[in-house]
Amino acid sequence: MRLKAILSVCLLALSTVLYADELIQIRTDRIGLVLRAEKDGRLYQSYIGKRLNNDSDLQNLPKGTEAYLTHGMEDYLEPALEVRHNDANASLLLKYVSHTIQNIEPDVDETVITLRDDQYPVTVKLHYVTYAKENIIKTFSEISHEEKKPIKLERYASAMLHFSNSAYYLTEYSGDWIYEATMSSTPLNFGKKVLDSKLGTRANMFTPPMFIFLLDKEASENEGEVILGTLGWTGNFRFTFEVDNKKDLRVIAGINPYYSEYALPKGEVFRTPDFYFTYSDCGEGQASRNFHDWARKYQLKDGEKDRLTLLNNWESTYFDFDENKLVDLMGDAVKLGVDMFLLDDGWFGNKHPRHSDTQGLGDWEETHDKLPNGIQRLVDEAAKKNIKFGIWIEPEMVNPKSELYEKHKDWVIHLPNREEYYFRNQMVLDLSNPEVQDFVFGVVDGLMTKYPGIAYFKWDCNSPITNIYSPYLKDKQTHLYVDYVRGLYNVLERIKAKYPDLPMMLCSGGSGRIDYEALKYFTEFWASDDTDPVQRLFIQYGYSFFYPAKSMSAHVTTWNKDASIKFRTDVAMRGKLGFDIKLSDLSGDDLTYCQNAVKNYKRLRPAIMEGDLYRLVSPYSGPHAANQFVTKDKNKALVFAFDVYPAYGEKCLPVRLEGLDAEKQYRVEEINMMPGQSSSLEGNGMVYSGDYLMKVGLTLFTGNKLHSRIIEIQTE
Repeated sequence: MRLKAILSVCLLALSTVLYADELIQIRTDRIGLVLRAEKDGRLYQSYIGKRLNNDSDLQNLPKGTEAYLTHGMEDYLEPALEVRHNDANASLLLKYVSHTIQNIEPDVDETVITLRDDQYPVTVKLHYVTYAKENIIKTFSEISHEEKKPIKLERYASAMLHFSNSAYYLTEYSGDWIYEATMSSTPLNFGKKVLDSKLGTRANMFTPPMFIFLLDKEASENEGEVILGTLGWTGNFRFTFEVDNKKDLRVIAGINPYYSEYALPKGEVFRTPDFYFTYSDCGEGQASRNFHDWARKYQLKDGEKDRLTLLNNWESTYFDFDENKLVDLMGDAVKLGVDMFLLDDGWFGNKHPRHSDTQGLGDWEETHDKLPNGIQRLVDEAAKKNIKFGIWIEPEMVNPKSELYEKHKDWVIHLPNREEYYFRNQMVLDLSNPEVQDFVFGVVDGLMTKYPGIAYFKWDCNSPITNIYSPYLKDKQTHLYVDYVRGLYNVLERIKAKYPDLPMMLCSGGSGRIDYEALKYFTEFWASDDTDPVQRLFIQYGYSFFYPAKSMSAHVTTWNKDASIKFRTDVAMRGKLGFDIKLSDLSGDDLTYCQNAVKNYKRLRPAIMEGDLYRLVSPYSGPHAANQFVTKDKNKALVFAFDVYPAYGEKCLPVRLEGLDAEKQYRVEEINMMPGQSSSLEGNGMVYSGDYLMKVGLTLFTGNKLHSRIIEIQTE
């Protein structure tokens, strides 16, 4: 054993000498990240930013800051990694061993850098996956060891990035239920700024795991250096931004270490979640389009496929329905022209029928009084009407007033010696338990097996984790937050494997959980329970920085009746369109408008779903908002323009369009108008060059309150 240890030390020393002063380039078509293994064996980040074109220049870069700093050594600030060894020592000094670069598919490379401690048998592998054309970099780390007993992981970051600039500005997202994705910006000065979540399941309720970071000066859509970053983890996260005494900044992203100490056995690998980021030197707009292109091609479930329009019954019936009422509503879906009817909450439970959110959750059997012929009649009626049928579930949760709770309280996260606390009258099932994973998978599998005609699931998750104790984990309670999420992924992976073409909406009391790891399994997410179109201008604007339009469900409802049906629909058409209204409440003209809007949406869906997004006017900038979608071939564009509450007598100036071909000629036409309405758009029906439209623009706005326009621009 002693000889083996000596040989290991010798090999490590040899590898450090062999790779001394090694430069490692991690790059896309436009981004460069340069790491350097110095002669002392330690790994440094020398550069991050716009890709350097000449390899000979890399030697001139400064050494920089140690790339993945650890606790217990000479660094005084927040570390990326902290472990506790079997002898209670908490130090770790990682030295470079080797690196590999592998092409894993066209235009996608993975660089793996192996680091190892020279006193303890702990290995850390830093992974960097580059998407060349989309200019996205994915990072994660793998931690393993060969100590006799488990080591304790106290914190374990997915990424640590270093910046040395004159100034830093952070745009963060915050909010609450129906106030999601509120954007605010602040300069970063000395000290720490932390964005985090401790909610467990509905982890994004107060802040989603994403940020915009500006270098040197505040950026705009088309100017300035910007980093967009987001974590692929459907649970507690933490972003730490720390400016030191030298005005350098470190950004650390990963799982929130709060109550998450993890015991790692010998030989096992702890893989951190993926952190994704992009860099742009020409503003936030290009950084957004990087994420949209990448998501559609690589990450979002069915990212390059179409999406279904739908009619949801929720605001028409709430819990008060029977199968005949639902069949009648399917007729409304047909009349409206949408692709699918979606049955929302309230269809299950018999001992404790689901007549409100106080009971029945967990008992996934049709309520006999409401649905005497089961789900099958609804599936059959939808098929007769040539539409699809979808259904709502919340399989991770349970009401205390349910048969599931009565039979399997050991499956519920709860403290054994405390009074239970309920959030929205419910509790969370313990997905760290494999039996519970089987049950949750069985909710979907059971419905699909019995009713294979179900074409869509709306998967809800309305409670954070409370009563934080796992009956299953026993003496490993600090594993709960991590193992819960891993259990959820196990379930979703099984569903995806058995039903690969099944679309699902990721819902969580609105946008309580949205991230790119979850979206491997979901075709879209529900951005907010707030469907007031004025508020949705802000919510959808905020999420548009990271997520493409096809991933963002947006429904037309009765919220804000001061806004016309046209205004409400035009707002929803900028995402994945759905309706949650009673057609009987609509006037004849309103119904005709909605029918025509659905036809227009289906015709224009390729431009909205696949096109490049340009945010022309932010709703945060004043009483107007506008955005534009441009097809990849630049032959068609759609402009959505909204007057919210303009000032009396306000002068309306032209808005320059973006993303067109300056050499092409485009016809401009206002569409999606109310029956009998004629366009007041200046220049409607005229032909302009792309050059003119991008340099002079169109007068998109008016002085009318809650007024909207959709303008179709296509080549002659």
